[in-house]
Amino acid sequence: MKIYIAGPYTKGDVDQNVEKAIFFGDWISAFGHTVFIPHLTHFWEKQIHHEWKFWMKQDLEWLKMCDAVFRIEGESRGADMEVELAKKMGKPIYYDIAEIAALERPK
Repeated sequence: MKIYIAGPYTKGDVDQNVEKAIFFGDWISAFGHTVFIPHLTHFWEKQIHHEWKFWMKQDLEWLKMCDAVFRIEGESRGADMEVELAKKMGKPIYYDIAEIAALERPK
């Protein structure tokens, strides 16, 4: 399954938020899933600044190609928008890593 990682980026410590997203993404990939971690655009943003709307457009396009969303806890307007879009598209939303660990491993 392709799983989109949604969670805080600018609220709180950005570096810690990126690290947490990478950590969860790596963990989910260890369960056999393919992950998309939008937080990795952090490094793009460090080189070339873009407005929030630009990043959300990028992220929502990738979200459409994923099968599910893993929502990292914490305040995030963007992650909340991502979850709402995923719900409208009928994609499952996971809030606990144990839920993903319990899924059948992809072949």
